[in-house]
Amino acid sequence: MSVLESLHNPSDLRALDPFQLHCLAAEIRELLISQVSRTGGHLGPNLGVVELTIALHAEFDSPRDRILFDTGHQSYVHKILTGRAGQLDSLRRRGGLSGYPSRAESPHDVIENSHASTALSYAFGLAEAQALNGQGHQQVVAVIGDGALTGGMAWEALNNIAASGKRNVVIVVNDNGRSYAPTVGGLAEHLGRLRTASEYERLLESGKRATRSIPVVGEAVYRGLHGVKSGLKELTAPQALFGDLGLKYLGPVDGHSITAMRAALQQAREYDRPVIVHCITRKGAGHPPAEQHEADRFHGIGVVDPATGLPLSPAGPSWTGVFGKELVALGAEREDLVAITAAMRGPVGLDGFAEAFPDRVYDVGIAEQHAVTSAVGMSLGGLHPVVAVYATFLNRAFDQVLMDAALHRAGITIVLDRAGITGDDGASHNGMWDMSLLQVVPGLRIAAPRDGATLRAELREAVAVRDAPTVVRFPKGAVPADLPALERVGVADVLARTGPQPPDVLLVGVGPMAAVAVDAAQRVARTADPAAGVTVVDPRWAKPVDPALVELAAQHSLIVTVEDNSLAGGFGSALAQALREARVDVPLRSFGIPSRFLDHASRGEILKDLGLTAEALADSVLTELAHLQPCSRAARSTGLVLAEGARAR
Repeated sequence: MSVLESLHNPSDLRALDPFQLHCLAAEIRELLISQVSRTGGHLGPNLGVVELTIALHAEFDSPRDRILFDTGHQSYVHKILTGRAGQLDSLRRRGGLSGYPSRAESPHDVIENSHASTALSYAFGLAEAQALNGQGHQQVVAVIGDGALTGGMAWEALNNIAASGKRNVVIVVNDNGRSYAPTVGGLAEHLGRLRTASEYERLLESGKRATRSIPVVGEAVYRGLHGVKSGLKELTAPQALFGDLGLKYLGPVDGHSITAMRAALQQAREYDRPVIVHCITRKGAGHPPAEQHEADRFHGIGVVDPATGLPLSPAGPSWTGVFGKELVALGAEREDLVAITAAMRGPVGLDGFAEAFPDRVYDVGIAEQHAVTSAVGMSLGGLHPVVAVYATFLNRAFDQVLMDAALHRAGITIVLDRAGITGDDGASHNGMWDMSLLQVVPGLRIAAPRDGATLRAELREAVAVRDAPTVVRFPKGAVPADLPALERVGVADVLARTGPQPPDVLLVGVGPMAAVAVDAAQRVARTADPAAGVTVVDPRWAKPVDPALVELAAQHSLIVTVEDNSLAGGFGSALAQALREARVDVPLRSFGIPSRFLDHASRGEILKDLGLTAEALADSVLTELAHLQPCSRAARSTGLVLAEGARAR
């Protein structure tokens, strides 16, 4: 039986000797490489926290003691040690383990965070609640990466933790010098100085041991060296950053030494105030392909060969790749164009721009709020910034979009990667909120391209706007084949006309749903009885609603919209409001994402569950037509008359 197989709960770790713990770490690494290579996931971050997580569970009594991870993608080892090793082959698959902590999976999972810089706020709240409930003897341990410490929310929480003086809060800084790519900013430089200071520690400790053995003068020389050590530490690593906050600092500690980590954690428990344990780890540790991968150390991988780390199937052109190449082309044409990212330069497609224009790209760390407002400042100075983030992370900067960008009519462009359903990363990564949130922002414009050609065109249109913020959103994954338009009506593209004319149904497909709408229209044309005509339109710009689209809607008996955004406040809602304001009384049926958190599964599986496939959409259109058929021509005539009246006014 392996050491891992002998474990039944985390407390069993305390009975293992150092050699057994070393063997356990090797077994966990082998399991991670084998299984995550098959499922895809965050391999590099978890290889980097194997010994750290073993030490945490050996020294703290989870779930009585609360262990929090920031962010939660580094929790695979925690899952393995808390009874879920046998389920790792189901990671990020429907019905299987989540790629993040999940309260539904285990009482050891306290929070389900995958947005960075939040764990310290959770820790403060938990510690305060435990103190008021008479449970102040229970520990709260927050494991936070150095990348997450670039987020301002983490420092807001540190301020409160220090002021509270709660002795039951232990903050473990997992310092691997990276979020995706190397961590940037002043904090990263400070932590780097602390790492350098550890070399002085080792040198001076060896000197102290030697001098203390010298008769008579040894102790005096030792005290002198101790003073030199303190001076050097203040010179090379100003620990006042933490000390002045009222936080005890321990470290740096070798995060790949279980013995060293356990000793530091034992010491941390004994202090009468909050403690920071600064541990140094290597992302991808123990797996040469990961350690040698300079871009992101296998931060997130697809299905790969476990021995080489190479993908098992070649990846086709992606939405992100199309955006990145077009931005480089635009950068060559416009010297005022700059790019901003929040610690995700590679994942959002800005590596090419950074290589071509290194002085015009800015990585602000995990600081989306700062990214947007600094972009506004740049626009006021005559530049046109392109802020590229995942759609789900723009949620954190809504106030800045509203009160900084829109209020100042700033000419900035926000590019939202991973918009709509992302799937396997779970509820927190689906980019399903952005169109709903942004609909309320005055003057802001939203483009939703359907393919590579329209992404390139709409990006160019967006950066040409100088008096308002613009947004370009697109999904995760491979970009589909280009879908040509038959004609342009206002700003919208007419993609298809099927069945008898004049048409009965206006089918509006937003962004990547346009191809689904075309397929659905063809299905309706083949099966509708009596025959029904369908016009398929891609609005291209989802905000504001184009008056020409309202006029087109009035020429149909039924309007159907389909979008990969929340139905609450999405494009369908905006079109319905525009129709009401124009007094166009045509029935409208909207399809999209319900306002609830979605379990992890593949993008295709979730779209099928939600009825956002061509087959399901066609069935829904046929059902609506069956209800409307007796009065469809009368409704269409009424709509046309009202639309003509609205134009006359």
